[in-house]
Amino acid sequence: MTIASVLITGASTGIGAVYAERFARRGHDLVLVARDKAKLETLAARLRQENGISVDVLPADLTQTSDLAAVEARLREDTRIGILINNAGIAQSGSFTEQTPDSIESLIALNVTALTRLASAVAPRFVQAGEGSIVNISSIVGLAPEFAMTVYGATKAFVLFLSQGMNVELSSKGIYIQAVLPAGTYTEIWDRAGIDISNSAKFMEVGELVDAALVGFDRRELVTIPPLHNAARWDSLDASRQALLSDIKQDEAAERYKAQ
Repeated sequence: MTIASVLITGASTGIGAVYAERFARRGHDLVLVARDKAKLETLAARLRQENGISVDVLPADLTQTSDLAAVEARLREDTRIGILINNAGIAQSGSFTEQTPDSIESLIALNVTALTRLASAVAPRFVQAGEGSIVNISSIVGLAPEFAMTVYGATKAFVLFLSQGMNVELSSKGIYIQAVLPAGTYTEIWDRAGIDISNSAKFMEVGELVDAALVGFDRRELVTIPPLHNAARWDSLDASRQALLSDIKQDEAAERYKAQ
């Protein structure tokens, strides 16, 4: 039985690099995608030596059309790739009114557009094969507008919804979709966004996060929230959402909105 190759975005550091290490230990060949070619090459060389696997390096800035298209082509054409880890993403400092058009565009281009297009590129081939897995990295922030990371949180809420919708459409065709929702995790994303976390509450170590996410992956969870200690909370939230939908009567406004 052939072990599927894994394509990982944002693979040079943080969550992506740890995913690469963990899948390498499991004997999977890898395709590593990130902007920093030197870091990718260093990581790839180590993983080849330690695990005896094949590791391809695919430098790409996923906010750039040509680079994104190259990764899409690899996902469409390389039939060895059976797992996509959609991890690349950026955070953003400052309030909503402090965001610039360029910073908003870059955030959405990476967190939303690139992630969606890569999933869309590989899904038809997975459907044809009757198997394949896509892991989309969302965030607890996508559930919490109170955290005042408005645009970033909105992109992560999109990723969760997208994952759930993809599951509805693709699970019957043999495709597994997992949304992973970290909370604060020690990665370079904060420094890159100019966010000072020195006075924040303690975060989770990235190895613990990925190991927990992989437990959820192996169990075929649809939504994995490593820092959520009472899993019934998510079940209750989802049940409440479905109950709300059952109370929708689209042909008639609710009594409270009718003139008295």
